[in-house]
Amino acid sequence: MSIPHGQAVLTAERTVEAVRVHTAGDLRLDRLELAVPQPHEAVVRIAYGGICGSDIHYWRHGAVGASVLRAPMVLGHEVVGTIAQAAVDGSGPTGSTAVVVHPAQTCGVCQWCRTGQEHLCPKCRYLGSAAQWPHTDGGFATWMTVPTDRLVPIPDGLDLRRAALAEPTAIAWHAVTRAEQADGPPLHGAHVLVVGAGPIGLLVAAIARHRGAGSVTVTDLHARPLQVAARTGADRTLTVEQMSNGTLIPPADIVFESSGAPAGLAMALRAACRGGTVVAVGQLPLADFTLPASQIVTNELTVTGSLRMAAELPASLRFLADPSSGVEAIISHEFDLDDLADAFKVAADPGRSSKVLLRF
Repeated sequence: MSIPHGQAVLTAERTVEAVRVHTAGDLRLDRLELAVPQPHEAVVRIAYGGICGSDIHYWRHGAVGASVLRAPMVLGHEVVGTIAQAAVDGSGPTGSTAVVVHPAQTCGVCQWCRTGQEHLCPKCRYLGSAAQWPHTDGGFATWMTVPTDRLVPIPDGLDLRRAALAEPTAIAWHAVTRAEQADGPPLHGAHVLVVGAGPIGLLVAAIARHRGAGSVTVTDLHARPLQVAARTGADRTLTVEQMSNGTLIPPADIVFESSGAPAGLAMALRAACRGGTVVAVGQLPLADFTLPASQIVTNELTVTGSLRMAAELPASLRFLADPSSGVEAIISHEFDLDDLADAFKVAADPGRSSKVLLRF
């Protein structure tokens, strides 16, 4: 698969353009030196990068939860591109192969890594994250040096633009798997409610439908993302106001909370049926907050969290490659790097956008 954008050229000095946040509110397009590839590393020509909520938080607040920016950092962990220089040790994809960059690098030796739960590794370094020191630069750059074990080939027939949804799709796939693993109602035939129609919530709804849910209802504060939800698998959409005003829906067998808001989790607990399952996907605030916790006991709910993704990227790419998935509608905007400021402003407005892509 060839590179769709030919304007970026790696200079003789091997410098790249990169989207870097310096402090809260200070986002720049910097020219940086490309890391010299080690024998097990390839050079990837980045084609697209999806702007995530964490990128917006670092830009607006200089922090995501307890991960506080202490030095300038390249943003971005939802990136796809093409191999420009294969690894000299022969590992990994060959030149011109289209790839997704897996954003996590784990320690490989802790109890979670040794038991197939690498996504729970406490020493995990995630692209574009200030969780560790030194910070882990992300993939919002024209070129990137990547270990080959972090490269996942994109299937034939799946274009790079749609493949840019791979990382959030894998997060949504993991969340649906968490619901299936819970000691609650089976997904097949279940009535599913998704609280929050951001890109993750929209993908959860689409994947739940794809994997056998009987019906899917999606609720959100804004009308626009609900229109997208109706195009990507939701049988019914409701605004939060409609839910609050008593619009009746059957108690949900499985509820996914993807808004990351305390009020969203409270709604999820109240909306679940007796014996139901609630999966918290959205990143909730660090501070304590009040919940209708008695619902967990009186309705014997199974409440579980879902963190990032485990090994779901290949399955997610197969899902994205299926034209019937319809999830391309989740991509609402694309911007060139020259329009970086506008891209982040649009991405930060959930009433106006869903997934915003940067073109490199």
